[in-house]
Amino acid sequence: MDWSDEAIETLKALWAEGHSTAEIGRRMGISKNAVVGKAHRLVLPARPSPIRRDGVPRPITSGRPIMAVVPRPAPVAPRASVTRPPASPVQRIMAAAPPPAAPRAVAAPPPVVRAFPRFGGRTCCWPLGEPGTAAFRFCGGDALTGKPYCTEHAAVAYVRTRDRREDAA
Repeated sequence: MDWSDEAIETLKALWAEGHSTAEIGRRMGISKNAVVGKAHRLVLPARPSPIRRDGVPRPITSGRPIMAVVPRPAPVAPRASVTRPPASPVQRIMAAAPPPAAPRAVAAPPPVVRAFPRFGGRTCCWPLGEPGTAAFRFCGGDALTGKPYCTEHAAVAYVRTRDRREDAA
C-alpha cells in the first residue's frame, strides 16, 4: 500500500483514540497487518496486550505502555523425606532386600548384509520376500534391454499415469 500523508494522519488519529488494529484496518480499507507494520515503522506508542491474563481487561492509556506488576509465587520448600516402617511382613522383606540389579543390555544381532547377487548385467533385480530374512532373494530372470527388471516385473514397475483429460470425458 502507498501511504499518503493523509492516510498516515488518519492512522495516527485512530491509533491515539485507542482503536484495535483490526478496527483501524476496517475503517481505512486495509489489512490489520498493514496497520501493525506501519505503526511499527512510525514508532507509535506500544499497546497493551489484548490477552487478559487475570480475567480483567486492561485499560488503554494515552500512549504510555502499562507496566503491570505480577507477583511471583513463593518458592516451594522441598519436603523432607519421611521414612515410615514397613507395615506388612512382605514390605519388611522388600525393604531389607537389596535393590534388584539393572537388566543387562542385550546386544542386538548384527544386521544381515548380503552382496547384491547379480548373476550378470542382464538379470532382474526385483526383490522377493522380506529383507533381512533367509527367504529374501531377487528374481534373477532375464531383464529387458535398458531396464533392471524382467517383462513381468517391468509391467508392475513402469505404470503409465493416466491423463486427467481422459477422465473428464
